[in-house]
Amino acid sequence: MNLIILTPEHEIFNGAVKSVKVPAIGGQFEILNKHAPVVAALDKGKIKVTNTKSESTYYQIDEGYVEVLNNQVIILVSGTVQKQ
Repeated sequence: MNLIILTPEHEIFNGAVKSVKVPAIGGQFEILNKHAPVVAALDKGKIKVTNTKSESTYYQIDEGYVEVLNNQVIILVSGTVQKQ
């Protein structure tokens, strides 16, 4: 599946991933390949991105939104994103 992470200023990430774990308002959830369509609000926390080689990268975010549709994940975040 493809993941895009965007802020109002620029694109943070765009590429193929194995999974994405996001800090949704109602609690964390993981998005895997062929995930059902969803739109959810994100809370302050960490996004865990696992690439196709099973290597993980973390991004600290403020709040935002995630949309999953047709095996594409788009994460829109406000403010600064810090890679960890």
